[in-house]
Amino acid sequence: MAKQPMLKFVDVAREMPAKRDASVRRTDFDEIYAEYADAKATEQSARCSQCGVPYCQTHCPLHNNIPDWLRLTATGRLEEAYEVSQATNTFPEICGRICPQDRLCEGNCVIEQSGHGTVTIGSVEKYITDTAWEKGWVKPISPAQERTESVGIIGAGPGGLAAADMLRRAGVQVTVYDRYDRAGGLLTYGIPGFKLEKDIVTRRNDQLEQGGVRFVLNCTVGKDLSFEEIRAQHDAVIIATGVYKSRDLVGPGAGAKGIVRAIDYLTASNRASNFGDSVPEFDSGELNAKGKKIVVIGGGDTAMDCVRTAIRQGATSVKCLYRRDRANMPGSQREVQNAEEEGVQFEWLTAPKGFKGEPVSAVVVEKMRLGQPDATGRQRPEVIEGSDYDEPADIVIKALGFEPEELPTLWGCPELEVTRWGTVKAEFTSGRTTLPGVYAIGDIVRGASLVVWAIRDGRDCVEAVLQDMTAKAAVAAE
Repeated sequence: MAKQPMLKFVDVAREMPAKRDASVRRTDFDEIYAEYADAKATEQSARCSQCGVPYCQTHCPLHNNIPDWLRLTATGRLEEAYEVSQATNTFPEICGRICPQDRLCEGNCVIEQSGHGTVTIGSVEKYITDTAWEKGWVKPISPAQERTESVGIIGAGPGGLAAADMLRRAGVQVTVYDRYDRAGGLLTYGIPGFKLEKDIVTRRNDQLEQGGVRFVLNCTVGKDLSFEEIRAQHDAVIIATGVYKSRDLVGPGAGAKGIVRAIDYLTASNRASNFGDSVPEFDSGELNAKGKKIVVIGGGDTAMDCVRTAIRQGATSVKCLYRRDRANMPGSQREVQNAEEEGVQFEWLTAPKGFKGEPVSAVVVEKMRLGQPDATGRQRPEVIEGSDYDEPADIVIKALGFEPEELPTLWGCPELEVTRWGTVKAEFTSGRTTLPGVYAIGDIVRGASLVVWAIRDGRDCVEAVLQDMTAKAAVAAE
């Protein structure tokens, strides 16, 4: 009888790919984890318990067939593993790098719950698709038959690109409009290279362009091109803008020079450090942490990106203020650990009360304690009176989350319905809005969320677009 290739979690320990030493990785923007070797990927995949109810799969927004491609990897059938992986995920090598697996698939792994340590799902996913690119298994987009219908997609982030990919594979003509000079949205300019090296994103952008997707870049809708002009040019339009309006700080001195938005800071860093662009605000030091005391306000993944970027830029000190404790922060615990290893100091249960100096020279900080739960069930932070102190700062980075821009006003389209939160009103399952032929997906519908949800929305929306096109063609034929 052949030796059982799976269920090795009892005698094989969980092992992540080798992580570069913090003293080395803090000096560059390269990814911090090495690639699995073939033998190690096979070994770690074999730890999967092949359970009857795969919670990893049900807790993945894309419902990836994780146990199946783990089994195929464990048995050396890597090309088949790739085929299964990409069947439900447009960009598996990107999700393998940036998804918060500790909150999704890995955090709900059955053997993790039993105390054996989760299967390293994200690292294996990354390994499978990187190998597929290397071996030439990733095929060009080549529709079996071209269609005459065209779709305009506003926003070249993960949701828009996922939709573009699926539409082109169905033969639909696709044009993607984006305000930036490169496609990718936050994948390109928001997420630092140490989490997602930019050639990974560029490779996908090139694949889409070579597959017939037309990109119109440096195009701000409502300024360079009107929303109605885009609607007139296409049979359908998908709004995939994401949310880019930063939540603001309040308090005395909140408008001082040196208090900057996280998105501006990260974009400048990505342009200068990963693409070699000339960025005046970076070169002048306005958006460059080198030699400066940095204070980042916020506790999400964007805040983690900011503090770890500041370390690599050569800041003299980097501190993160968060109003709750470590257990209640929204960001990935894995990212917090990486940041601490690299020298970031976390000031838990603290919040900014005001700011001193022009330009800013210090944050007036007040200490907090956790009180009664709020409507969401999380304990509400309460100020400890008389606990104020000054935290020196040369740059203060606001990483408090993102909100929707006022699209109906910016686009001169008051009939585009939005919710009371400013998100576009659309069906979650299909993306259909109240405007004929107009759909919306991703963060502009959900609010600030995960890349994997944007990909899921893009894929679901395309199914609805194709259904509607088929129905419209049938009516026209009759």
